[in-house]
Amino acid sequence: MRRRRPVETVMSAVFLLCGLVAVAFVLLITVYLVLSGLPAIRQVGLREFLFGTTWASTHATQPQFGILPLILTSIYGTAGAIVLGVPVGFFTAVYLAKAAPAPVAAVVRPAVQLLAGIPSVVYGLVGMTVLVPWVQRTFRLSAGDSLFASIIVLAVMILPSVISVSENALRAVPKEFEEASLALGATRLETYLRVSAPAARSGIATAVVLGVGRAIGEAMAILMVAGNAANMPSLFESVRFLTTGIAIELNYAAVGSLQRMALYSIGLVLFLFILLLNALLGLVLREGVDR
Repeated sequence: MRRRRPVETVMSAVFLLCGLVAVAFVLLITVYLVLSGLPAIRQVGLREFLFGTTWASTHATQPQFGILPLILTSIYGTAGAIVLGVPVGFFTAVYLAKAAPAPVAAVVRPAVQLLAGIPSVVYGLVGMTVLVPWVQRTFRLSAGDSLFASIIVLAVMILPSVISVSENALRAVPKEFEEASLALGATRLETYLRVSAPAARSGIATAVVLGVGRAIGEAMAILMVAGNAANMPSLFESVRFLTTGIAIELNYAAVGSLQRMALYSIGLVLFLFILLLNALLGLVLREGVDR
């Protein structure tokens, strides 16, 4: 049996420490959110908090803390961004990985990487100054701040994650799979969609989940285009997401107040959404391996 070198032992210890630190941070965040968020849920009531339709946290005499409009807005906004962004990102990834000429890929790939590096506030600024007025003019609305504008911004923001991860997954598919498909008479398009894409489904699923995670967790860009009224979601009306609800009110919510604790409870709900996404990703990956 080969003896381990001292360098290997040290590096193994370093990697183990890094893994333990990551797990510790997750546990600390979990404990903090649970301890900070549960008091408001107990005081307001779980049913009223999750299914109440009115968020009026600053009301002088009878504040209300129903977050159903915020939950539905986040779900609808994320779903809309996925419906618009994932097909565009997937087909762009297929083109870059399999069909793009080298000069074209040399231009498109850095552009995608540049999209990933643009700060969220810049997306929000462009959306506020260009997209929101366009929505207002096109659909003849009193104001363009809406769920529709938010979906467009989120769809653009998830493109870099979907494209980059999907492209890497498609490039990892063995050439023999595609060569066998072409030899059997399939066209290149059929090969890419019916052979390469299914073989890379685990990586593509990861790309989608990363896009969903960014869409759910985005705050700054959405803050500038959604309008931030806690209404039940409607495509062309002002809405408020879970993330923007926290961002708007946390600065002036008094420490120890029910309003501030309710904002922590919103953070707990968001955290549970992320856990659910990770569980779904694990399920998809296990099914991909079993098939």
